[in-house]
Amino acid sequence: MFFEPEFEKMKAEEIKKLQEERLKKIVRYCYENVAFYRKKFKEAKIAPEDIKSLDDLGKIPFTVKDDLREHYPYGILAVPLKDVVRFHASSGTTGKPTVVSYTKEDIETWSRIMARCIATAGVTSEDILQNAYGYGLFTGGLGFHYGAEMLGTSVIPISGGGTKRQVMLLRDMKATVLTCTPSYALYISEVAKEMGVDPRKDFNLKIGIFGAEPWSEGLRKKIENALDLRAHDIYGLSEIYGPGVGIECEEQNGLHIWGDHFIAEIIDPKTGERVGEGEKGELVLTTLTRIAMPMLRYRTRDITILTEEECACGRAHPRMLRVLGRSDDMLIIRGVNVFPSQIEHVLMQIPEVGENYQIVVDRDVLDKLLVKVEVTEKVFSDKLADLLALEKKIERELKEVLNVYAKVELVSPGSIPRTPGKAKRIIDLRKDKI
Repeated sequence: MFFEPEFEKMKAEEIKKLQEERLKKIVRYCYENVAFYRKKFKEAKIAPEDIKSLDDLGKIPFTVKDDLREHYPYGILAVPLKDVVRFHASSGTTGKPTVVSYTKEDIETWSRIMARCIATAGVTSEDILQNAYGYGLFTGGLGFHYGAEMLGTSVIPISGGGTKRQVMLLRDMKATVLTCTPSYALYISEVAKEMGVDPRKDFNLKIGIFGAEPWSEGLRKKIENALDLRAHDIYGLSEIYGPGVGIECEEQNGLHIWGDHFIAEIIDPKTGERVGEGEKGELVLTTLTRIAMPMLRYRTRDITILTEEECACGRAHPRMLRVLGRSDDMLIIRGVNVFPSQIEHVLMQIPEVGENYQIVVDRDVLDKLLVKVEVTEKVFSDKLADLLALEKKIERELKEVLNVYAKVELVSPGSIPRTPGKAKRIIDLRKDKI
């Protein structure tokens, strides 16, 4: 399915020509309207007129997430605040969110991109879409909602949670499309069975569009078997609009990145140098059509591979393979960004906490986050009731900062293994489960 065939069916040469035209314009726009970028350009001793083609892209300095944090909340705006019609936000390392801004034109553009994505997965105006992504500061819920409505698809805006109600509505309202995180899709199927509902017989699902957390081919097969649908991967990040940067078409052989809106590069995460087509590295994105908060060469920290080979679906837009990992220490827990430094920041404010801690991430149906915390000798000798109360206190404070539940286990001083050099703070067991 095509939503904007005049753009989606462009040949590679046409896409690159349009990218060069839009790159020159967005570079000039950033230089003239964003003090942050003007300073970056001057420090790099370049001017907008130095960017004449895609080959000059490497001259532009990178933008990183810390830049957004350091300019919290409005420091990288290219328009007056009165022109901003919406804000979204993602979590930051010390509790402060990363705020992103949108003009009316940005919302319209994002909605078109999302409508294009949803159609690419095979959804039409005849479908009913149950949207179980969270609404609010998270970009997922509203991103899918506006895109589906623009496509003409009927939307059930149920948001995340309330799983028994999700099951009831899927059974009764016969949605044909489900959008949520992949782990939540699997959880819905488990709860349905507990309720005596057979998803394969009692639901009417045909298509699922899942993202916001890494997932494997193994998990895809489990979801498709459990819900009797075709599962599509979607990619995005709030700094670059939100969901919709790329999506799998019906061929399911990589995620199309919309070249008329984004320039995608792959770099060596250690050196910052661009690597060749088909080589693994960190994805870097430049927005070409964003007005309120354009991003030049934004380092996503996601590791993947790009190919520019035209797809059998008729689209020549670059394709990225499934995200293979992260080049930083950020964890994604049930679609929520969690930084170890956030956890450390909370723990270090609590007097009873000792010198060491360890984060263990596991997966049953959903991601599970366990934080093992050493306490002082005095605290460890306290009554069991006091230790349980302290565990609950730390869990509450972590939930307040992380926006996701973390189980806390208090352990005796020195019981967490020490290693030479860097402490092994994170044990991620999920890769062994699927």
